[in-house]
Amino acid sequence: MSIIRVHDKEFDLYIPQDQIERAIKRVADDINRDLAGKNPLFLVVLNGAFMFAAELFKNIEIECEISFVKLSSYSGTASTSVIRELIGLDQSVSGRNIVLVEDIVDTGLTIKYTSEKLKKLEANDVKVATMLFKPNAFKFDYPIDYVGIEIPNDFIIGYGLDYNEHARNLPDIYKIVSS
Repeated sequence: MSIIRVHDKEFDLYIPQDQIERAIKRVADDINRDLAGKNPLFLVVLNGAFMFAAELFKNIEIECEISFVKLSSYSGTASTSVIRELIGLDQSVSGRNIVLVEDIVDTGLTIKYTSEKLKKLEANDVKVATMLFKPNAFKFDYPIDYVGIEIPNDFIIGYGLDYNEHARNLPDIYKIVSS
């Protein structure tokens, strides 16, 4: 499938699954090296990061724990700049090394909000691992520690990313071509 239609928009194949998986393996290798012996707690931000997290954890070889939080800042194709916490953290992070696992970092608002909350809960360290990063949309100056692929500020779907909750199941990533 080169061009697909989701709802009222068309999308063109942008990043094939094999390229995604190579990038995720590189991120996992970096995490394995940097966090060996630190027993990090990975916090996966749902819904979008579920496919990235599943592939990432196939390649994580260090001792670690995994938990999930559900946050939202999107409506349709645009960020709302309002973070909605739908399902929260259910375990202590005090003194823990945390890795926030995101599908995509664009404006950075969700990560900023979540990192600040974790620091208030006395996390030892908070790192960010994202499958995709949009540096041109990023509004803050904190580090994104582990980046799979940098992309321009286009609206994309697939591999966990959605358009109004559709297309998360696609194994490749598609870029919008018409609105």
